[in-house]
Amino acid sequence: MRIAVLGASGRTGSALVDKALERGHEVVALVRTPAKVTVPASRQVEVRKADVTDPQSFPDLTDVDVTVSAIGIGKGDGPGALVAGARVLASANSRATVWLGALGSGVSSRSGGLIYAGVMRMFVGSELAEKVEADRIALDAGATVFHAPDVTDGPLSPTRHIVPLADLRRPLLPPRISRATLASLLLDEAETGRHGTGIVVPLS
Repeated sequence: MRIAVLGASGRTGSALVDKALERGHEVVALVRTPAKVTVPASRQVEVRKADVTDPQSFPDLTDVDVTVSAIGIGKGDGPGALVAGARVLASANSRATVWLGALGSGVSSRSGGLIYAGVMRMFVGSELAEKVEADRIALDAGATVFHAPDVTDGPLSPTRHIVPLADLRRPLLPPRISRATLASLLLDEAETGRHGTGIVVPLS
């Protein structure tokens, strides 16, 4: 497949690029600063400058099979960057989109358990409304939205799987997922489109 990765220079985006290449896909890296994309010369990645806050210059995506978004609200990003990303992908004519959101936001605000909900309010509180709005835009455009729990470093989980949010059993302890596992599950959905439009949760 030909897969575009939005936010390819970030930690999760870089993991997505690496795993997509390992699986034999063609990768289009969509980044605000192309110089930040570093891959071995033996691996072919097409890099396109893509600033979500400048939709007029955002590259055409009609030549890709699916776009996977790994953007978040980074340090130095002003309010609205995440919503801008959702809007630009919604109008980019990509055939399919997999959007990375956060467990504990919007309709999943209590799905990670009470402790997790408290942590989200404490550390992500000011960004929750923007995450909710970005999810809404992505869903309205037909995306599969991943509500990922806290992302950590670690190995690929052999028991990794995806569940629809409605089927998630509320955990007692705050859930976590390794970046490698999250990237693998995002790609699984990009390859199969199994869950269609809706909110799903990646689990270890």
